[in-house]
Amino acid sequence: MTFGPGAAAPLGAKLHTVFIWRAVNGPMSESAPNKRIVVVDDDPSVQEVTRAYLERDGYLVYVAATAAEGLALAARVKPGLIVLDLMLPDRPGEEVAKEIRIRSDVPILMLTAKASEDERVGGLALGADDYLTKPFSPRELVARVRAVVRRTQGGEMPLVEILSFDGGALQIDTVAHEVRIAGRPVELTPNEYRLLTTLARYPGRVYSRFELISHVQGYDYEGYERTIDAHVKNLRKKIEPDPRHPRYVETVFGAGYRLTRDLADR
Repeated sequence: MTFGPGAAAPLGAKLHTVFIWRAVNGPMSESAPNKRIVVVDDDPSVQEVTRAYLERDGYLVYVAATAAEGLALAARVKPGLIVLDLMLPDRPGEEVAKEIRIRSDVPILMLTAKASEDERVGGLALGADDYLTKPFSPRELVARVRAVVRRTQGGEMPLVEILSFDGGALQIDTVAHEVRIAGRPVELTPNEYRLLTTLARYPGRVYSRFELISHVQGYDYEGYERTIDAHVKNLRKKIEPDPRHPRYVETVFGAGYRLTRDLADR
């Protein structure tokens, strides 16, 4: 897998260990969503790749770079799992994990540079369900996240069944894989459908071409990122009232694309 021009490297430049912790104190809310994940890590490469892989697998991913931001974000979105780095700029991750487990039983997948046998055993003794050692395969990380979520929160339900925009003028059925414009079915190619659903899950969020090509073509795609421009052009021809003046899929110059936030039906 390539991270940057000509630089092939696994996720994470240093040797780390990943602990998956399950907090044992505090009640579990039966209504807590199991598809929301908070990633607390100040390494942009870890944030980007972890987010891309987990979002492709259907999770809603929220990112924080500090302990304070992570705690506030976790309290607000009530995630089904937290990815927590021990080496944070403002507080040790151990303190953050202890604070989280006092008030919640949300599983925590912990990233740490402490990779000795004693430290791994200590982590397991404190309640870790599993661990990985960096560099690791992001695909294996996703598989382990699935297993922990399934084991601790009872399975994986569809993220959303109907995504609706513009007063129902644009509807995406994520279970049946159907798209309708003003009630009329629209035939999209698989790549166009993946592009649209990726944008629709986070209205208003700007996706870079790299992120979109990863979602649409897969992470091992070795072609040009500009390929996504052709997919966007074709998608606009099928869903936009006026493709020359897009209503739904907006271009953010110098950054990428987004789905118009104001048109999302709540």
